[in-house]
Amino acid sequence: MILKTKSFQNTQTPQAIAGQKQEQDVAFYLRHAFKDHPEVLVINDFRFTFNDETAQIDHLIIYTYGFVLIESKSIKGHVEVNQQGEWTRSHGSKWFGMPSPIKQVELQQALLKEMLKQHRREILGKLLGIRQQSFGMRCWGHVCAVSSDAVINRDTMPTAISELLVKTEFLVDKLDKIMNLKSKFMRIINVSDTRPDFNQQELNSIANFLIDQHIDPHKSTSEITLAQTQQINEPVAHFEVNKAVEVITQPITQSATHSILSCKHCGESTNYTPMYGKFGYYIKCNQCTKNTPMKQACPQCQSKNIKIQKRSQSYTLTCQDCSHSSQVI
Repeated sequence: MILKTKSFQNTQTPQAIAGQKQEQDVAFYLRHAFKDHPEVLVINDFRFTFNDETAQIDHLIIYTYGFVLIESKSIKGHVEVNQQGEWTRSHGSKWFGMPSPIKQVELQQALLKEMLKQHRREILGKLLGIRQQSFGMRCWGHVCAVSSDAVINRDTMPTAISELLVKTEFLVDKLDKIMNLKSKFMRIINVSDTRPDFNQQELNSIANFLIDQHIDPHKSTSEITLAQTQQINEPVAHFEVNKAVEVITQPITQSATHSILSCKHCGESTNYTPMYGKFGYYIKCNQCTKNTPMKQACPQCQSKNIKIQKRSQSYTLTCQDCSHSSQVI
């Protein structure tokens, strides 16, 4: 299932146009292969901030056993990698050095894993109601998808890098091998496969969380497809490490915010803390300590078909029927 499409911008330089075209090609193959697959969730062009670093993942796959990150690279000429892992590419008759996209996606993966580990209690439940689940033992994979007309010299390339480098037209075949998905029946009878798996509720919870973390540099809110809002009730990183604006990850005291919400148990409307849990956004009343969902009926048309999105310290309600939008906190 495609949770988020690629956000295209007006580009001018040939390099930027080629890069965007490559990401579009990869997104096409992913959409063709997984748009109707409930256990393979795809987020294209995912940007997030964690620990004062910002990452942009070209394509992120969340599946039953874990995650696969895909770095897209537009390479029209020859590409070579020496035994030290250093990359070069040709342009016309000249050769140029280039940053390793494999190192790039490895940094993305490390930051994403740390963010998910930090929020594991919000996203995943406990195993058998006793042990808190985590993300460390899940399957983590990454590949670099290059243009199908690139010429790859694999003879002198380190085997480990060659295994992670794939032309776009063969990407889905590569992903099938990495994910090695099995039917629910085969998971039960195949005792040799010891990979821990996510159930559908956990997959949706992960997707909800990640979509909510997405930062759109050009718009105030993330673009979410209709298919996503129907499947997931709540809004669920080429890598450049940049110092980002400080993100407040701790509960927000209500004294600093304005709200139209109130505790459904005691009526308290000022003394509470916004929180995120497995079932979405809610407020925890500091007066009676009970929880109230942030989801409220649309103030315009009273529809309950709404979604909540978080941006920094603000929480916004958007009605899916009349498109009314209002800030709840």
